[in-house]
Amino acid sequence: MTSGVAPSTWRVEHLTGTAAGFHARLPGSTAPGDAAGRSASAAGGSGSVRSGSERSGSGSVGSGSVGSGSAWSRSASAFDVERPALVLGSAQRDEAVDHRVAAALGYEVVHRRSGGGAVLMLPGEMVWVDLLIARDDPLWDDDVGRSMHWVGQAWSSALSSLGVASTVHTGAMVRSTWSSAVCFAGLGPGEVIDPRGRKLVGVSQRRTRDGARFQTMCHLRWRPELVAALVAAPRPTPPELAPLVATVDATPTAIVDALLAALP
Repeated sequence: MTSGVAPSTWRVEHLTGTAAGFHARLPGSTAPGDAAGRSASAAGGSGSVRSGSERSGSGSVGSGSVGSGSAWSRSASAFDVERPALVLGSAQRDEAVDHRVAAALGYEVVHRRSGGGAVLMLPGEMVWVDLLIARDDPLWDDDVGRSMHWVGQAWSSALSSLGVASTVHTGAMVRSTWSSAVCFAGLGPGEVIDPRGRKLVGVSQRRTRDGARFQTMCHLRWRPELVAALVAAPRPTPPELAPLVATVDATPTAIVDALLAALP
């Protein structure tokens, strides 16, 4: 890891908009920037920050600078999607989706900047949080796999505070028949599983010379029948996908607060 003085704050944003607008955002932007012109509402007001010493999960904030003031300073962005979307990994092609099904359901199909398989974002049925750090942050690790361990540990601690037992996968990538198509069908470093080995939290990463963006998600409800239908043929069956995912029985607000409280 890079040595240095740890930033004392995480900038916290609570955003609402379309998946396309959210995933088009660049580090340092203050709004999702979708066609509807939605603006970001940061906790406590625009530019507000959450003190790194506050771990109550209450969502209290204070004003001031964040870390070094860089676009890649520590920040956490919790996103509420307004309309259903299937979000593809950066390397996935449009042909990975059955667009007839997506159109019939009225679902957006968008790409995120990080890798991995497709994830389904449904209003009120998932929690999505992006975490940004700069390259000179003590949390940075040059090893790509190991660099995601702290993210999983924060999520696991958050889930523990909500009464959900979990462990962090620290081994190599575990692939399955459908993991290249569906994110939650595989298991990567830093991802979180329940005692039965089902994935609770998916983690993907986008790294640049300036910093890293960790994109994380848990399901409040798992819809294997929808995911299977949206994947282009040859596609998985719902029974193949159903046992791969564990859901979290808590409100989105409780989950986000618990994660913010668990951040290092």
